[in-house]
Amino acid sequence: MKRGKKYIEAAKLVDRSSLYDTNEAFDLVVKASSAKFDETVEAHIKLGVDSRHADQQVRGAVVLPHGTGKTHRVLVFAKGAKADEALAAGADFVGAEDLIPRIQNEGWFEFDVVVATPDMMGVVGRLGRVLGPKGLMPNPKAGTVTMDVTKAINDIKAGKIEYRLDKTNIIHVPVGKVSFGQEKLQENFSTLMSAIIKAKPAAAKGQYLRSISVSSTMGPGVKINPAKAE
Repeated sequence: MKRGKKYIEAAKLVDRSSLYDTNEAFDLVVKASSAKFDETVEAHIKLGVDSRHADQQVRGAVVLPHGTGKTHRVLVFAKGAKADEALAAGADFVGAEDLIPRIQNEGWFEFDVVVATPDMMGVVGRLGRVLGPKGLMPNPKAGTVTMDVTKAINDIKAGKIEYRLDKTNIIHVPVGKVSFGQEKLQENFSTLMSAIIKAKPAAAKGQYLRSISVSSTMGPGVKINPAKAE
């Protein structure tokens, strides 16, 4: 892959053979950022589990202390009093069966997170084929299937993120923006790592944290020492 001059210059700041402490890593990520926009900073965490086994799945959600720097649009599936509660809590869209054709047939996806009350999951389930591949299906583990729609909406708006393994047993998740600076990024990352470590499956054997790297949207990856990330 051909890289631009800015990336090549930024990459010189990072020793690709080194494992950094978290504070050094985020300091480098901020320094190596060269884009004209406020880049998102992502963490990529490879775990010593096998996601093909149900008892080794790692999935959950956590509220980052400084948020993600992104405003999330929330769609809530609810009826009656719960629909009113969702609107009062700041949901961007609220509906029920009426939203099915809009999403299924018209390809409407002007939302980032979907929340549903448990009684609405039968309706939401009909959208599984379109919401599932986009990672938008509500899930109890992520706190998006709940009767407490106010808390769910408040958490999402405050910077709640969902983490889950991909097929290669890696979690890819945003931890903020370059403009946050090293300290806030590190605090967000520490909160995320605490949640992932707590979520360690009992069936996981051997080294749980295999490798960790962080990078900005356009910047080089920086490897973090897994032994010092806990």
